[in-house]
Amino acid sequence: MQPLFFLLLVLVTLILQTTALDYMAIYGVKPDLVLILAILNGFLRGTREGAFLGFSAGILQDLVSGGYFGLNALTKMVAGYLAGFGKDRLYRDNRVIAAGLTWVCTVWSQLVFYILLLLVNVSVPVVKALTYVILPTAFYNALVVLVIYAYYYHFCRGGPPGKGEYFNP
Repeated sequence: MQPLFFLLLVLVTLILQTTALDYMAIYGVKPDLVLILAILNGFLRGTREGAFLGFSAGILQDLVSGGYFGLNALTKMVAGYLAGFGKDRLYRDNRVIAAGLTWVCTVWSQLVFYILLLLVNVSVPVVKALTYVILPTAFYNALVVLVIYAYYYHFCRGGPPGKGEYFNP
């Protein structure tokens, strides 16, 4: 797929993340579409592609969000890289596997974010971070992947969805 399409996809995802998803928040938790994009890209295209897209999208998200610069870039790069390990080891045609991988990578990404926040002297109790942010975000991201995975999978393949088709690297 062309880099221009990925850039457009990242920009659309960022716009959705900062505008429309505020209305989909449940108890203040909303899905992180940029993180999902990095994870799915790593899962379908490998560690290098996942880390690159995660870092690039994270930098753009840092520019838009106005928080600590670099935190989103590092955490999304970690998530994309971790997801890339599943490229040749996991069955990519199953959306449940993709959702499970998204849950695991989201938890790791959020834990890295938490540790980086501690390094800049922002302290949040661990139990509250796990209970109110990390685990609900991971669950929400996994649910979103269950819905959108087939579309993204076929988008990365470059063709419309069809029956009985498998991903050929």
